[in-house]
Formats: sequence, structure tokens, C-alpha cells
Amino acid sequence: MTLKQLEAFYWAAKLGSFAIAADRLHVTQSSLSKRIAELEASIGGTLFDRSSQRAVLTDLGQRMVPLANQMLSLSDSVKGLVAATEGLHGVCKFGISELGALTWLPTFVATLRESHPNLVLRPYVDLARQLERRVARGELDFAVAPGPSHDSELQAEVMSEVRFAWMASPSRVGSNRVLRPEDFERHPVITMTEDSGLTRAFDKWAAAQGLQVQRILACNSLMAITGLTAAGVGISFLPADYMHMWVQRGSLRELSSEPPLPTLDYCFLWRRDDNRNLVLRLREYVREAVNYSIGPMTRN
Repeated sequence: MTLKQLEAFYWAAKLGSFAIAADRLHVTQSSLSKRIAELEASIGGTLFDRSSQRAVLTDLGQRMVPLANQMLSLSDSVKGLVAATEGLHGVCKFGISELGALTWLPTFVATLRESHPNLVLRPYVDLARQLERRVARGELDFAVAPGPSHDSELQAEVMSEVRFAWMASPSRVGSNRVLRPEDFERHPVITMTEDSGLTRAFDKWAAAQGLQVQRILACNSLMAITGLTAAGVGISFLPADYMHMWVQRGSLRELSSEPPLPTLDYCFLWRRDDNRNLVLRLREYVREAVNYSIGPMTRN
């Protein structure tokens, strides 16, 4: 019995897929299957029922999961001692929302390259709900996105609060500085799709106010929405600090509403059963790097 065999079994059991477990462990599916078969041979019992298209845990397999978790946790604790002196290594796949990629991601990557040159980072940029799904399925080690998540398999820890504000082209709103209920019927609101954490927060806010909103589902690009707003196509809710440059040069006007838009929590999301030292260490690096107010004109 080896740790690699236990690791292959544990993640195949938890993720419910040999293919996803193999991708997470950066091995081929045949190699993962071989390791599980070797583990079964060493303990003299069958861990997965392979009689159907999808392998299902046997009674023995179900009893083995918590034991494998304990052994892997001990192994990871030992690896953590080594990582503290020699640094992190391996491959880390993580998700990040577009705003994070536009602001603090370069600082995060630069810091890790300097501190842990043997760690390979593979970022994936997407909308919050898609990132949540990928983390829950084990395709990503963690994600940083608007939260919290309602997925019971995920843990969420707030990394930062971001203030959003209404933005519009001066040509569309004239001298107006305050949005009233009737303005939302007159001015189309440019949003992302329902998979966006921003759109979910807006829908909740609008429902609480009983607003009738004329909406345009434009696209899932923050920069494209900024361009459409500056062109006068409609109004939108955008991160206030990041949009400061556009407001300062007169391309956008910041508007207020009553009540104001809520601040949005950006969270570090990871699987509840994933206590690897890698994930916990990177959570602290994210906490140090997060800064959603960095704009294109303020980056060094």
C-alpha cells in the first residue's frame, strides 16, 4: 500500500469520476486505475464495483474513505513541514473572476514565482457560478470569486469587500446624479448572465426594491460592459474604485441610488474535504495580494 494508491482511491471516491481524479492528480486515467487496482490487491478486497458504466464504491470502499483521508492528512502535514523550508511545488489550477484578473492577479503571480519557483500556476478566468462548479467537481484547487457560495461542498472565506456603483455616460443621463425607480424603466441596465455573482447580487437588490428593470444581457466581459456603458447604450453597476479612471476623465459618471447598491464579498472558495497544505498556504498568499482597487493607470 502506497500513498499514491491511497490518493488515487480517495479522490476517485470523493469526486465520483476516475477522469476528474486523474486530472486533479496530473496522471493519466489508466495510471490512476492501475494504482487503485494495486491498492485493492494489497488489501485483498474490491473498493469499486465496476459492473456498470460508472464505478461505484463497495461497502469496503465506503469504509476506506475516512481512513484514506486520515492517512493523506498526516502525509500532507509532513509535506507542510518540508514546504515551509523548501517551498511549494507541483501544479495548482485555480479560478479567478475577471475583476481579480484585471487587478491583483499579476501581483499574486509575481510573488509566488519569486517565493515558490517550483510551483506551476494555471489560472482559469470565468464567472462565479462556473468557478464554483469547477471547484466542487475537483477540476480547480480553489477559486476567488463573488460569494458566498450556496454549494454545501464548498467552504468560503471572505478576502475583500468591493463597492459597486451605478455608472452611465454623461450623454445618456445629462446632469442627473441620482437614479430613481422610474429611471430603471427608462434606461436599459447592462448586466452579465445569471452565472455572474454580480448579476445574482443585483437581482436580489432589485427584487428587494420591487424595481421593474429594462435589462440588456450584453456579454460576460466587464471591459465590454464598461465600453457599452461609456457609449451610452445603457447604465450599469461597476466596481467603483476600478472605474475611477473612467470617471475622472469624463467617460463615465458615477450615480447614486436609494438605497445604494450593496457591497459584494469576494471569497476564497475550496472543497470542504480538501485540507491540503497547498490550498491553505495559497489562501494566505491570496489574502495578502487581494486589492480590487488597482486600475490600469495605478499598476506599477
